[in-house]
Amino acid sequence: MIGYLQGTISQKNDKTLILITSGGVGYNVHIAKPLLEKIQPGSNLELFTHMQVRDDDLSLYGFEAEKELTLFKQLLSVNGIGPKTALEILSLPIDKIAQAIYTEDKYTLTKIPGLGKKTADRIILELKSKIEPPETLDQSMPDTHNHKIHEDVLTALLNLGYKKHHIHRVLRNIDPEITKPEDIVRHFLKNV
Repeated sequence: MIGYLQGTISQKNDKTLILITSGGVGYNVHIAKPLLEKIQPGSNLELFTHMQVRDDDLSLYGFEAEKELTLFKQLLSVNGIGPKTALEILSLPIDKIAQAIYTEDKYTLTKIPGLGKKTADRIILELKSKIEPPETLDQSMPDTHNHKIHEDVLTALLNLGYKKHHIHRVLRNIDPEITKPEDIVRHFLKNV
């Protein structure tokens, strides 16, 4: 297995690059869009890699950081997620992906091309306990249907012992006509 590559970028296209190593061998490596956009042919690059072996295909997937590679492998462990979909998911910043999984934010995940609601549910179910909470967990109240949930609601629910990410998850889909703080709390308690 090839776990790491270092070399000069020979060429790139819309989804892959060819990385020439010191031995003169060129490896065709699939990488996420953000990395592909910032690199240029002729520059040096170090990649942590995952080799996908199938009956009719042998592919390399490359990542700048080990934590990206780890998340990629975790995504591959989810039923229905292949390497191309996992790489598409990694087009988002890794902290945003982790936050979406940790806070059960299906909306963010379903914005990724090729990822439906059932697959997003499966990712959350299978990976929530396996990933570390993101370093920059956004604990602010959700912007629900274009209005902010009143701070009194947050304080009341926190005082009842609920966690911010749990409050966020339940109130994300609240009816936009529910605007009074006491009605929001009542809605939360009914839907916990």
